Amino acid sequence: MCLIVFAWQVVPGAPLVACANRDEFYDRPSIAAAPWPEHPAIYAGRDLKGGGSWMGITTAQSGSRFAALTNIRGPNERRLDAPSRGALVADFLAGCMSAPEYIAAIADAGIAYNGFNLVLGDRHGLYWYSNRAVDDPRNGQALGPGIYGISNGLLDAPWPKVVRTKAQFASLLCQGAPEDAYFEMLADTTCAPDLRLPDTGIEIGLERTLSAVCIESPGYGTRTSTVVKLFEDAPAELHEKVLQ
Repeated sequence: MCLIVFAWQVVPGAPLVACANRDEFYDRPSIAAAPWPEHPAIYAGRDLKGGGSWMGITTAQSGSRFAALTNIRGPNERRLDAPSRGALVADFLAGCMSAPEYIAAIADAGIAYNGFNLVLGDRHGLYWYSNRAVDDPRNGQALGPGIYGISNGLLDAPWPKVVRTKAQFASLLCQGAPEDAYFEMLADTTCAPDLRLPDTGIEIGLERTLSAVCIESPGYGTRTSTVVKLFEDAPAELHEKVLQ
């Protein structure tokens, strides 16, 4: 998952509304969101190489859970022997730990992973944890009501795609827009002007390509778009469009 915007305790009756794009190499095998045979309550996509997931929910009316992951772009820090970050999503959804308990359990092991952002919780509490944000006071703590965005930097880093999508997302929420409008927002292929691009250690042409909300390039791009809702008194919902 390489872009996620989410509203926490903003929409009456729906504590969490989240919209996300997963960007990945086209040849990395995966399965679209569906119930997992060994954990029927989990509804999520699945990475067939690492075995984990990038985003998912549990569908029980009592105790619906949510987890989503984005990688942190750090080409000079990436280790090929690091464990798969997708397991962080899968293990939370399959387990019974609360979000604070789970964060505490993985905190010591976080250094073994390449950089990641993890958003997880249930309809009672939502948390953000990153193994690259030790100095951010929000790291590992309950998030307050608001609209948030993450790409391949830290929470609310002002990357153009994050700023633009958060603003559009807020407008759609205020309008009570239909679900198709959120998928249209996620389909934006506009690249940011060079002067607004973040410097993440990659060459400018690639930085420009990756600045789009919906990435289109040879071999790599946006594979799926997803809309998730956690409700106060109904099972969670996850709707996905597979693009590649």
